[in-house]
Amino acid sequence: MRLTDRPTWKALLAHSRAMGESRIADLFARDPQRAQAFSLESCGILFDYSKNPVSAETRQLLVALAEDAGVPALMAAMFEGRRINVTENRAVLHIALRNRSSRPIMVDGQDVMPGIRAILERMRGMAERIRGGIAKGSTGRAFTDIVNIGIGGSDLGPLMVTTALRPFGSPGLRAHFVSNVDGAHLAATLTGLDPETTLFIVSSKTFTTQETLTNARSAREWLLTKLSAKAPAAILVEHHFAAVSTNLEATAAFGIIPERVFGFWDWVGGRYSLWSAIGLPIALAIGFDRFEALLAGAFEMDEHFRNTPLAHNLPAMAALVGLWHIDFLGRPTHAVLPYAQDLLYLPAFLQQLDMESNGKRVDRSGTPTNYLTGPVIWGAPGTNGQHAFFQHLHQGTQVTPADFIVAANASDTLPGHNELLLANCIAQTEALLRGKSADEVRAELKARGMRGEELEQLTPHRVFPGNRPSNTIVLKQLDPRSLGALIAFYEHKVFVQGAIWNINSFDQWGVELGKQLAGGVLEDLKAGKPGPGHDPSTQRLIQHVLDQQVKGDR
Repeated sequence: MRLTDRPTWKALLAHSRAMGESRIADLFARDPQRAQAFSLESCGILFDYSKNPVSAETRQLLVALAEDAGVPALMAAMFEGRRINVTENRAVLHIALRNRSSRPIMVDGQDVMPGIRAILERMRGMAERIRGGIAKGSTGRAFTDIVNIGIGGSDLGPLMVTTALRPFGSPGLRAHFVSNVDGAHLAATLTGLDPETTLFIVSSKTFTTQETLTNARSAREWLLTKLSAKAPAAILVEHHFAAVSTNLEATAAFGIIPERVFGFWDWVGGRYSLWSAIGLPIALAIGFDRFEALLAGAFEMDEHFRNTPLAHNLPAMAALVGLWHIDFLGRPTHAVLPYAQDLLYLPAFLQQLDMESNGKRVDRSGTPTNYLTGPVIWGAPGTNGQHAFFQHLHQGTQVTPADFIVAANASDTLPGHNELLLANCIAQTEALLRGKSADEVRAELKARGMRGEELEQLTPHRVFPGNRPSNTIVLKQLDPRSLGALIAFYEHKVFVQGAIWNINSFDQWGVELGKQLAGGVLEDLKAGKPGPGHDPSTQRLIQHVLDQQVKGDR
């Protein structure tokens, strides 16, 4: 039975017609306990979804849809190591990477935990040697800079986490991240670095990713050029490069010694891989004990997710409220607004997590969906966003649900800053809910002495419709454990929505076509003329670029 033919879907559709007309403020007026009744707390996270147009009946119907769609069964299948990634015939076991219990996790009858623990111990050893100044560069100096070269999940996860946990880093060991094949990214990163004290980590499961290998080769050339007088090339690469990859033959051909290569498994998707050896730069930046605290926070959320009924389950309810907006209220975008500068890269990380996972147009059987799937994710840190796109949130014609994320306690102690940050975060959710009526605007303007035509002309511009939905997510503080729980919260939210939509959240075929075609365009650029087989626009663009290039650039 198709999702839209299920009685549970039809019941929600009928309910949405009535509920969509209600004002959230009226729901609060009818229920003085609403804030408590529509909030959940676990794993150090408060998830308040009371500022959404949902009632107890809405919640009941949403939970019924999730159960009818088989969410609990698919959850169990994931934790049991079954091959729920149907298009690639793989298990989905990022949850195993942070398993802090003694419980085995099986794939095809084999416990994967011994292999995971072995990699973690190797990561610990390297982190302690690098951070302790035991492992040194080729000239005997301790490392001061780590440059991670990757893209997608091999970049965004470690970049986001190391930035978020900045206060826990070591001032003597700085982490840098290079992803874009645009040479400006690598060149800007290398500017000012000392090659004698720089370690490169090349992160690519197959060690064939075009952007990553191009950057890695250029980094190697930079190193060899700078230090060629001090050591042979093989010694330089041996001391200054490590890799996270499963392709030992390719890493060896690059010059990286086996002791510096860290593997992972095909059941680890890129966007879910920061818990694996892909997290090596995190462990180097903040220390392995704190990296383990990150894993522990995620494991705590995993346990909450797998053992808690859906109506009381933080990720499940976040998913259901989001699905309610997308499929029943016609709101297909979602803003992520961290009121924490250290969470600068969280919106971008969640863009990949959500949009690469659930940006699918066919269900698990290959049938085109007749309902919306993954939302468009966007956002930026508050308070910066308030002076940019919040105008759209408050008075725009599109209603955009939003997550406001804040920590009650600041990482930094500059006087007055945290109180102002907290006040802005909380007040923005209140303003989105309440709005400001024309009568309130007129009263304010009259109090300022404005009258007549000027007052009436200005009033519509200062009216806020309100009734704009938001979730508020509060952490006690932004530390490794709470960040681990927060990331796992979003991972499981994406999982639940994908399960209800009956799509495969764990492949990403949509990224392949453009990469394949880029090979042909690259050959044309090298040849100096467009080849056959392109559409007229593409042919013209290739020719135009060639015509505009400075002679000698090719």
